[in-house]
Amino acid sequence: MLIRHNRMTRMAAMTATMLIAVAEAMAQDKSSPPARRIVVSIPDRKLALLQGDRVLRVFPTAVGAPASPSPAGSYKVVERVADPTWYGKGKIVPPGKNNPVGTRWIGLSIKGYGIHGTNQPASIGHNASHGCIRMRNRDVEQLFEMVQVGDEVELVAERTPELAQIFATGEVSASTAVAGQ
Repeated sequence: MLIRHNRMTRMAAMTATMLIAVAEAMAQDKSSPPARRIVVSIPDRKLALLQGDRVLRVFPTAVGAPASPSPAGSYKVVERVADPTWYGKGKIVPPGKNNPVGTRWIGLSIKGYGIHGTNQPASIGHNASHGCIRMRNRDVEQLFEMVQVGDEVELVAERTPELAQIFATGEVSASTAVAGQ
């Protein structure tokens, strides 16, 4: 009985040592992918999704109208809502084809602003929103699946060398290849 107890004690100690070694190795593993970030060029009315320095996708957008410009700055994604309800001045629009924010809402860390779909796809490519970043519903649905709460969002008001590089090398969304959409 004593021999069996010693073997079990040694086996438990070896198992614990192996688990600690595995945990330490996992903690040192730096292979996790770089964080994703969204960069919006307000003057170009385009949005790029980056992972590290690599451009994953570029989408056309509508940005704020002159009377209600998009707020330049650095923000974070704070919420993701599929099929959102829109709340306006004295009006509530449930999810559906008449919803002004379309099929997805990606809320930003600046109150009242987000990246969203639209029920006015002809506005894409123009300065037409109340400050939000507006996308075609099929494009925002793709973006929605690729971002997480906590991802960085940069809204840039002036063209910069970084913007030129991002948007010159970016992959264009499939929807931009379809004429008239």
